[in-house]
Amino acid sequence: MRFEGTDNYVATDDLKVAVNAATKLRRPLLVKGEPGTGKTVLAQEIATALGAPLIEWNIKSTTKAHQGLYEYDAVARLRDSQLGDERVHDIKNYIKKGKLWEAFTAPQLPVLLIDEIDKADIEFPNDLLQELDRMEFFVYETQETVKAVERPIVIITSNNEKELPDAFLRRCFFHYIKFPDRATMQSIIDVHFPGIQKMLVSKAMDIFYEVRDVPGLKKKPSTSELLDWLKLLLHEDMPLDVLQSRDPTKAIPPLHGALLKNEQDIMLFERLAFMARRPNS
Repeated sequence: MRFEGTDNYVATDDLKVAVNAATKLRRPLLVKGEPGTGKTVLAQEIATALGAPLIEWNIKSTTKAHQGLYEYDAVARLRDSQLGDERVHDIKNYIKKGKLWEAFTAPQLPVLLIDEIDKADIEFPNDLLQELDRMEFFVYETQETVKAVERPIVIITSNNEKELPDAFLRRCFFHYIKFPDRATMQSIIDVHFPGIQKMLVSKAMDIFYEVRDVPGLKKKPSTSELLDWLKLLLHEDMPLDVLQSRDPTKAIPPLHGALLKNEQDIMLFERLAFMARRPNS
């Protein structure tokens, strides 16, 4: 099994090497990069390319590691016992399988996505060390061991909001998705907008990369936001000369709400436009 990208996902050579190395070693692939660079979509496309089922575990700030293994609903069992429900005699009726349990016991080798691991508590990665290393865990309520027949392909994403523990990093194959250069971005756009006018794309990318290069920008627009912006430009049938004008007194791009996502960045562009309008500036 080798990953070479898909018709819907442009994978750079170094990303293909990382995916295939992690798959060969059966080590979790830890993928970092700016938000919007395709980390989550990567897992979906790997599953598609390999013909494997995808199991997604979306991490939140309140997520605990044990939820990925299983959860035992003691309250429901107590309630059912009070009501005389026959289900109480089998404790398995009150155990909810987590995403790791699903991945370990899947009938077909799956791709397990642990998405945005850095959102959780700092101890979260450490709490999964043994389970990801040994690919097994013990269920105390039923006194059984759940063990993976074959190690699943594990993709872990992080937006770098928190540092991950060294012990966790040692067990992963690491890859940082660099922000696409113009050539790679052109390939990505061609996938999503086949046949789009080349001049429109060229001018839109000029503006997009200029926006990203503005000093002091709080949130740089991402690949997904460029695609949204292009979609809007096409939908609104934006005249090409609007993008070609390059009027420095109109620093904010048209339909800028697709690119700029907070008031500080919009105010920054407004100040730049004001400075450009001042005489002798």
